[in-house]
Amino acid sequence: MMTRETSKSFRVGLIGCGRISDIYLKTLSKFSNVEVVACASLDPSESRTKADQYGIAKACAPDGVFDDPTIDCVLNLTIPAAHAEISLRALEAGKHVYSEKPLVMDRTDGKTILHMASEKGLLVGCAPDTFLGGRWQTVRRLIDEGAIGKPTGVFAHVGTHGTERHHPNPDFYYQAGGGPLLDLGPYYLTAMVCCLGPVDRVAGMARRTFDKRMIENGPRNGEWMDVEVDTHSLSLLQFSSGAIGSMTMSFDVWDSETPRFEIYGEKGTISIPDPDPVHGANIFQGDVWLKTRETSRWSHQPRPSGREGWQVVVNKHGFNEDRRGLGLLDLALAAQEGRQPRASGALAYHVFEVMDAIERAPKFGAYQTIESRCAAPEPLPVDFLNDERKELVHAD
Repeated sequence: MMTRETSKSFRVGLIGCGRISDIYLKTLSKFSNVEVVACASLDPSESRTKADQYGIAKACAPDGVFDDPTIDCVLNLTIPAAHAEISLRALEAGKHVYSEKPLVMDRTDGKTILHMASEKGLLVGCAPDTFLGGRWQTVRRLIDEGAIGKPTGVFAHVGTHGTERHHPNPDFYYQAGGGPLLDLGPYYLTAMVCCLGPVDRVAGMARRTFDKRMIENGPRNGEWMDVEVDTHSLSLLQFSSGAIGSMTMSFDVWDSETPRFEIYGEKGTISIPDPDPVHGANIFQGDVWLKTRETSRWSHQPRPSGREGWQVVVNKHGFNEDRRGLGLLDLALAAQEGRQPRASGALAYHVFEVMDAIERAPKFGAYQTIESRCAAPEPLPVDFLNDERKELVHAD
């Protein structure tokens, strides 16, 4: 292993100071290779409040980030409808950009962003970066080590009853660009591509169960919202590797005991149980369960201890807590090393194209072919980043 001391030389300007920015700022503050030097939003008081909260000197309008020649990268945490505009302006200003998911709301915008970044020699990164957390990196390690043999199938299921029970302003989840597929799908599809490689074709069905939904918390408790999008999505996926999969993303399920995520292989199964009824497997932490031929239901061999014989696999990677922002930290290192980040724009565009195709499929009643390709991201070295020493640590 090689340890590299760095100064805070990768300077980031944040645009979008909403609730999601807090976990990014907490994560980034723990490491020495990135410094957030500006907070920007359309609301000056919101920008200043966030800057004061995290000790950031500059609070400004978005133009103050784009026009600052000392800023290397824009952290784009605006609403989904603004992602493409902000990312393109960042690239036009000669800055790298890291965006919240989804990368774009339109495939044309996605292609434009990737083309401009390539022409300018700039990097594009995009959430979700949860696949860099210890749970998903453990899954990837098991696959690479052959624990389940060649993967043959994958299954993902998120059954919730929407965001109106816990989010004080959930309207945008039910407007164009929202819905469970675009909101939750990126976590699971990105994990699938990380473990199994790119998707070749998809099919899908969807429905909208309620035309109106009631906010059930906060100052707007009891207020009704219109629903513009499908809220229950089923899809089938075929991967270039030969594996096949199915995925359910729903805001119409009151409760479920179905595992959040499983990968099936020729020799065994990896299962992601649901540790948290609100967040579940779309966050970093939680157990990874393994069963093989020898410990399967009808085997005569002694089973390991644990729930019904499942082996709980040791997480050797750390980051077993919410660390959104790891993707941006990796982008900063990628800029130094002249490589693409793991949570790359190409990966995010591929995932968006898959979701866009799943949404199209019911209208045409046929499989939709996926045009884009991306490599499965390289796994993180076990000691990629070390919190305590606040140093970059990565494989030589």
